Amino acid sequence: MARILLGVSGGIAAYKALELARLATLAGHGVRVLMTETATRFVGAASFEGIVGAPVLLSEFERDPLRGAFPGEEQPAHDPIGHLELAANCDAYLVAPASANTVAKLAAGVADSMLTTSFLACPAPRLVAPAMNDRMYGDAATQANLQTLRERGVEVIEPGEGLLASRGERGRGRLPEPAELLARLEAVLPAAERPWDGLRVLVTAGGTREPIDPVRFIGNRSSGRMGIALAAAAARRGATVTLIAANVALPAPPGVRRLDVETTAELERTAREEFDAAHVLLMAAAPADFRPARSADEKLTREGSLELSLQPTEDILAGLAAARGEGQTIVGFAAEHGGDAVGRARAKLARKGADLIVLNDVSDPAIGFESADNEVTLIATDGETPVPRAPKEQIAEAILDRVDTLRAALSPRK
Repeated sequence: MARILLGVSGGIAAYKALELARLATLAGHGVRVLMTETATRFVGAASFEGIVGAPVLLSEFERDPLRGAFPGEEQPAHDPIGHLELAANCDAYLVAPASANTVAKLAAGVADSMLTTSFLACPAPRLVAPAMNDRMYGDAATQANLQTLRERGVEVIEPGEGLLASRGERGRGRLPEPAELLARLEAVLPAAERPWDGLRVLVTAGGTREPIDPVRFIGNRSSGRMGIALAAAAARRGATVTLIAANVALPAPPGVRRLDVETTAELERTAREEFDAAHVLLMAAAPADFRPARSADEKLTREGSLELSLQPTEDILAGLAAARGEGQTIVGFAAEHGGDAVGRARAKLARKGADLIVLNDVSDPAIGFESADNEVTLIATDGETPVPRAPKEQIAEAILDRVDTLRAALSPRK
């Protein structure tokens, strides 16, 4: 999609640049990485090379084996000047983390490394994400240097506030999370058609809670991670994404509209209100199947025994599928636990009226609730597609690829 130049300077936050490179590559961007010598004391160049599939450069006198090309591109026939060629070919250049020292060099126009010389030569949008101790960040020199960069048209991504590398210290100076950095990068990329431009996607995530009293509830262990990954992946493809989050502690991906709910009834009502406008529904939330027939107004005491009478909750997926309009694609999820999980998921596909069921066998604790990885089987009327264990971001991309296949049969595409 785009060609991204990532500059990594010295600082403990350099480890986040690895995740940024991974997310950008996963999103289809070609990434080249430039590092300062100090950065290699925190993160090895080989780690970046393994992620982006291209050599890392440190010195402007170092020959670039790819001759200024980005991953997937044809190399030029001649051997160009490395720091000029990469800077000329990129669509955006982000320095993250940008140490106080590197910020000062960029502001002064010092060109003493591949990172700084390429920054001077770069005509594309340039971004800087400072990360350092809060006292260094707040110093007048650093603030003046950042202001100088802003006045020259460089976008400064402000650091976050929280725990710092120094033990026991808190303050402003944390590098933003990789997903936020990628969103800021993608926002400055040249306008280009993305595969899901014009699509409206509705994603549900998390697990609902049905109150027993003002303190206790019936719920499940769903963290919302899969739904968050799906929302982020759909947004990267250009879709307009609405996320309905049921008790999800994780932040919504940048650029995604978020609606918070608690109970199954609230989830059903909100999903119904948003569904008509959606082209794709990704029903990753785990609604509670039952709710107490009566919820106490005050906290129940431990005296004596407690008997709960439960009643079934709304079947949200089936209800929405029954009300679907032309051109809508519906994806349901099935968290099964051992046995004939595939058979049960296929029965759910027919019973609910969905186009696709994503089966997750949570009997394996390595891919259960709260895990970073997942392993699923995509079940549609035309067959089953196993997706091997991978980070949930990659699983999300596989699911959306399958959605693309399903929607390819729709004409005209909405």
